[in-house]
Amino acid sequence: MSSFKTKQVLPICTAIVLGLTAGAQPTDPPPSWAYPIAAADYKPPVDDGTLRRVAGSSATWTLTQLRDRFFAPDWHPEQHPRMPEVVAHGRKPDVFACGYCHRAEGTGGPENANIAGLPDAYIIQQMTDFKSGARKSAVRERSPVKNMTATARAATVDEITQAAAYFASIKPRKLITVVEAQEVPKSYIADSFYAPLPSDEKEAIAGRILEMPKDIEQFESRDTQSEFIAYVPPGSLVAGKALATTGSGGKVMPCVQCHGADLRGIGSVPGIAGRSPSYLMRQLYDMKHGARVGAASQLMKPILVKLTVSELTSIVAYAASLDP
Repeated sequence: MSSFKTKQVLPICTAIVLGLTAGAQPTDPPPSWAYPIAAADYKPPVDDGTLRRVAGSSATWTLTQLRDRFFAPDWHPEQHPRMPEVVAHGRKPDVFACGYCHRAEGTGGPENANIAGLPDAYIIQQMTDFKSGARKSAVRERSPVKNMTATARAATVDEITQAAAYFASIKPRKLITVVEAQEVPKSYIADSFYAPLPSDEKEAIAGRILEMPKDIEQFESRDTQSEFIAYVPPGSLVAGKALATTGSGGKVMPCVQCHGADLRGIGSVPGIAGRSPSYLMRQLYDMKHGARVGAASQLMKPILVKLTVSELTSIVAYAASLDP
């Protein structure tokens, strides 16, 4: 997308958004399913020294090595360009390896973000917002946000630029299967993400989204080929499509107006198709309630205050179901 077209798109979106009435400030609390925090007594698996492996790779690492925040395990180096040093190892003592949390190919997980293929200008702006405090979380005790903020503040302009260019160069892949369901597996919070209990017990979905790795050990090994399943409320895909494509008959500005007809982004406007619905929900809620106050967030807020948590849930379920 040319810079000319990018400059064309953003003013159009700005004019449309600023023409909307913001309405009353919302009072809805953060949806707990989108902001998982492990119980105080949660204990991660103990490293017994076993070398871990994943399908399609000859690499091996122990659990302790895989938990080193200054190391991005690269199970499939043949599938992506060479990682910059800041992505592969960070810079001690303050800059964690970008590929540790976001994985070597930027695929991330429900606890943080899949940043593969996002525009480099967008990634740079988000790091700038983390640095300045313009981007926070409505639930500030979550460790992923704390770690991201600390790393952003310590990173240099050159490090941020290199990491942004690298992740922007990687084509995103479809990693999420979205399933409408009345009942879902009973689960627990492992660190900052959901995992199924070791039983066949089920419970009502109760209006939430339950997103979890399909293979917990593969995901904890930080494999970029990890896939996820997201259970969403029945009817949410149809409702989400209506809101995203038409604004549900004109209730609000449709998502496609700025994010593109396929929701894959336009210019520096990020694509949201195929991204984690848990992550997307956190961002929409944070913008709606002022935890994210960057320039783009300010454009989003007048739209978001018109939408309920249920409607936002439908939107992110629909977006996640699309090919990125």
